[in-house]
Formats: sequence, C-alpha cells, structure tokens
Amino acid sequence: MNLQVSFDFTDLEKAIEIAKRIEPYVDIIEIGSMLIYQYGSAAIKTFREQLPESTLLADAKVIDRGKESATILLGAGANWVTVMAGTGKNVIHAACTTAHGFNKKVMLDIIDASSPGQSALEAKNLGADAILFHQPFDEEDPLSFLDKWDMVRGNTNLPIYISAKITRDTLEKIIPLKPDGIIVGRTITQAEDPAQEAKYFYDVCKNK
Repeated sequence: MNLQVSFDFTDLEKAIEIAKRIEPYVDIIEIGSMLIYQYGSAAIKTFREQLPESTLLADAKVIDRGKESATILLGAGANWVTVMAGTGKNVIHAACTTAHGFNKKVMLDIIDASSPGQSALEAKNLGADAILFHQPFDEEDPLSFLDKWDMVRGNTNLPIYISAKITRDTLEKIIPLKPDGIIVGRTITQAEDPAQEAKYFYDVCKNK
C-alpha cells in the first residue's frame, strides 16, 4: 500500500519545508489544488526543483482541454495529474494519452461521477492509471462515502487510492478495505512532528 501526502494549503515555502522532512516516508507527494490555484504551474516547478527525486502528483482536477492541461502540468514536473471523472470522455482520454506520451500517469477522480461504479468500469479503457476515491472535504461525516467501495472496487482492477480525513483512528476503518494507497493531509502536514507522523502512516502502509 502506498502513502500519498497532500499539501492542501497556500504557503508554498512551508509546504516545501515540510515535504523535505517527510520525503523518506512518502511514496507520492501531492501538490494540492490550493497551491496550484495560488501559484499555477510554478508550484509544481518549485516542488520539482526542491525535491528532484520525488514522485509528484498535481491535483489540478482537470475538466477541460485535457491535452493542453496535461501538457502544462506534467511539463512543469509532475509525474501524475488528476482528471475529473464527471467531465467528457474525450477530455479524459486526451489527458491520459498526453500523459502516457510523457511517460507519466493520470489518476481519475470519481468524486463528481454520476455513477462511481460505471466510471470505475470505464476508467481503464479511457487510459486512466489509477482511481481516486473520496468525497468533498467539507462533508461532516468523513467516511460515509466508503459504503460505495464495493461498487468501485468490483468494477476495476486499477489501483484505487482512498482520500479522507484520515487520522490514526479512522485509518482502522480504511485498512481492511485494502486500497492500493491512502492519501493523508493535515494529520501529517499540521502535526507537531510531520516526519514522525509520516513514518507512522508509512510503516502501517508497508506492513499491511
């Protein structure tokens, strides 16, 4: 199981400082949408310059101009980019084809899918390399979306990453599902010792 850590705040300098501390314990570093909204592709370039060996995901939530968007984001240094499942199939396919031309990957975010199961079923044929399974951050119940897990998992053999308000406590409800990766944000990035917290989650992931 992989550990992906999300940086969902707008202080780029702080994000880089924390990312360097936790890098040994992270499989994928996610450049969150807030950083991309604030700094554009410069945020990706800065992460790439400061962490040249890390696997970077740009959570850009692409919904239009798949080829052009993927070219900008991946050309800036990202290894992965997120594309929304609710957009047109041509957009998804264009982004995936472009990504593969860079020898890079697309994670299909099914948060806006009208039918998560159908989107999971179609994801591989459209070219997606993994699926992002979560719900809006502002939802009060952070794990209610997990009742759709079987619908998604049963319709694809692609890797599935679960993102939620994951803490040491809620992790116990996610691990039994055996996702291919978990995405942790503030629990790590706002911890008193981010490296120690990242190591805890990393060790759990690698021992399951």
